[in-house]
Amino acid sequence: MTQKSAAGRGRLMDELSTASRRYMASYALFNQALADHLRLHPTDLQCLNLLALEPGPVTTGRVAELTGLTTGSATRLVDRLERAGYVTRERDIDDRRRVLVTMVPERMAEFGEVWQKLNGSWFAMFDEYSDEEIALLTAHMRRTVELSATQVERLRGGEL
Repeated sequence: MTQKSAAGRGRLMDELSTASRRYMASYALFNQALADHLRLHPTDLQCLNLLALEPGPVTTGRVAELTGLTTGSATRLVDRLERAGYVTRERDIDDRRRVLVTMVPERMAEFGEVWQKLNGSWFAMFDEYSDEEIALLTAHMRRTVELSATQVERLRGGEL
């Protein structure tokens, strides 16, 4: 790398660092505003988002895996979602010792309606990108999810 391109790369990395910090903060603030609108805790909101991606009912242990919470914290999260009417607990018909967390379709439909009202703006923004740019953004997001999971493990394990 030449000195000129190294300097250019440094400027780009500085710009990326600033933009990513603003991006993460704006997402956290958006998540908080949406959670406030739905009268949920931000973590509970993201748990609903993750549960909606699961193929069916899950155990509280799976909720803990999805959210990175301890099983005790995941149980309290499920308690809050149950009180809010978004999930129910049901015995597993195949293993009566297991309790499954099941989403309440009517409440999730209400949740989906809010997302639908917000999604138009997101899709309009993405319409400006080419298919190749969308593929790059998708790849970046997938890699970010993987790296974030690794970083969460490091932080929870006391590593820095």
